Amino acid sequence: MLEVNDLRVSYGKIEAVKGITFSVEEGQVVTLIGTNGAGKTTTLRTISGLLRSTHGSIRFQGNQINDTAAHEIVSLGVAHSPEGRRIFPRLSVEENLLLGAFSRKDGAIREDLHAAYELFPILRERSKQAAGTFSGGEQQMLAMGRAMMSRPKLLMLDEPSMGLSPLMMKRIMSTVRTLQAQGTTILLVEQNAQAALKLADKGYVLEVGSIVLHGTGKELLASDDVRKAYLGED
Repeated sequence: MLEVNDLRVSYGKIEAVKGITFSVEEGQVVTLIGTNGAGKTTTLRTISGLLRSTHGSIRFQGNQINDTAAHEIVSLGVAHSPEGRRIFPRLSVEENLLLGAFSRKDGAIREDLHAAYELFPILRERSKQAAGTFSGGEQQMLAMGRAMMSRPKLLMLDEPSMGLSPLMMKRIMSTVRTLQAQGTTILLVEQNAQAALKLADKGYVLEVGSIVLHGTGKELLASDDVRKAYLGED
């Protein structure tokens, strides 16, 4: 579904992503893990068209999208739930969700709004409430629900568990598994390496803009290097 080949991205003279190559197969959960500054968020922002690559190719369902506008990438079937949630705090929950469907012209938007409410019942209960009054975990549910309103084939989640309680983190990760079971392909960036690798069919470890390890989620969980560097184990 997604093929990233020799991707390089720079901020001025600083190269943040240094020639990474990875793929996401349809139906998979694929995770990118690594410390802050490894290039994970930059990679997602480049795939979604918010940043431009300086080299390499990004192909979605066989079509190169490097120079495609961000709103057109959404229309192709790629949704990005960004780091920090980036909800619209003064708008209601329902208004935030409907904005996720801004690029759609079909008549099933209300049907998908109902599906978002089924996935996250708290959003239905507080649909008229200003989104800025939500807790961090509730805002994350809203951000994920808003992304799903575009009916994505590929959902990219950037740090969905950041700042959440352990209980809320488990709930968000359980939702990721539910979305996969419903047919959504997921590219996950996550600081909690253990939670991400338990979910992932495949994982890539980034360090300073380069991929240094890759394998199945189980293989990376069993890796001594990963356990020492990212799971806090000796």
